[in-house]
Formats: sequence, structure tokens, C-alpha cells
Amino acid sequence: MANFAKLDDQNVVVEVIAVANAVVDDLPFPESEALGVAFLTEWSGGYTNWKQTSYNANFRKNLAGIGYTYVPVLDAFVPPKPYPSWTLDALVCAWVPPNPYPSGENMYTWDEQSLQWVEVIQ
Repeated sequence: MANFAKLDDQNVVVEVIAVANAVVDDLPFPESEALGVAFLTEWSGGYTNWKQTSYNANFRKNLAGIGYTYVPVLDAFVPPKPYPSWTLDALVCAWVPPNPYPSGENMYTWDEQSLQWVEVIQ
């Protein structure tokens, strides 16, 4: 199956659809994208803002999900920003906290107010 993300006018993913490999002639990305977009444009009644996404993140950095944003200059899908203090690592298109996750076996959660990882006590 080939997966495609439907984007709104702000390039935010609003839907992800799987298309049969036969529709894209079993072609690899990027050749498959034009065929999939043509099929989905007709199928959707003329909606044209579709981007192919990779289930195993072989291209466009992340599998698109609802709420992700397609960033053209990175040619990638970026997940929603989890906290205001986190920054985007453009190489991998993932959000990074200002302090790294602690090592060891304990579990932690992010506290935005203190900008620290806080141990989860069970």
C-alpha cells in the first residue's frame, strides 16, 4: 500500500489514506506520488493537496499523522510541537527538549514550568 496525507491550506494533515499499489503501478517513491495524487484528486472530487508519506519513514522523515505539518523546505512531515520550550531538530524533524532525557531505568515526564524532567513515582 502507498500512503497519502490530505493537507489543509496550512499544510496540516487532516487525513491519511492508503492507496493500493496497483494504483501507483508498484512504482517506488517519488515516481509513485504523481500517480497517487492524480487518483486521489479524481476520487476526492478535485481536491489536489496530497503528499505521499512513508509507513516506515523511508522518505519525508516521519509517517504523516493527523495534526502533523508538511514543511516544504524540509520536504518532511513534522509532528505537533509538544511543549513551547522544545525546538525542532531539522535533520530528523523531531522536537527536542532543552534538557536531554535522563539516563537510567527510571521513568520521567516533562515539566514545562521548570523546564526539567520530573521522575514519575509509581
